Amino acid sequence: MFLKPDYNLKNIYDIDLNELKNSGIKALLFDLDSTLMASKSGVYTEKTIEFLNNAKKLFFVAVVSNNKNPEYKKKVSAISDFPLLFEACKPKTFKVRRFLHDYGLVPENCILVGDRPLTDILCGKNLGCKTILVDSITADTEAWIVRFVRWLERLSIRYQSKD
Repeated sequence: MFLKPDYNLKNIYDIDLNELKNSGIKALLFDLDSTLMASKSGVYTEKTIEFLNNAKKLFFVAVVSNNKNPEYKKKVSAISDFPLLFEACKPKTFKVRRFLHDYGLVPENCILVGDRPLTDILCGKNLGCKTILVDSITADTEAWIVRFVRWLERLSIRYQSKD
């Protein structure tokens, strides 16, 4: 049951912000690529910007990404008005834990949202956060091999869910 997310949703737009607020969540930590934007695009859609603006009214919002590309980091930083942690080394937790500490947050009041069970969900579980697994924001247009790898990753969750 360790990799089983607390919520398994189609995409970020299905997140019930009011439910999370009422349950005591104070911060939403999002993976970047394939969760908030098309992988390596460096661009938020209008729908995502609207969602993030609504989320920021209720929560501390941040991005926790493994991306290391300096140009990409610069591009995303220029269009983001919330904290960004790049080179997070997920599923390891030390950098994310330090990031949370720097912002006065405790994992128990945070939720980590991502599209990858073996990085995002595992990191959140290791931190002690609640977790939300979403499908890729570009699921309908991804290459078949990418979809196949995502399907393989989720097999462990389906298997664990039968407990």
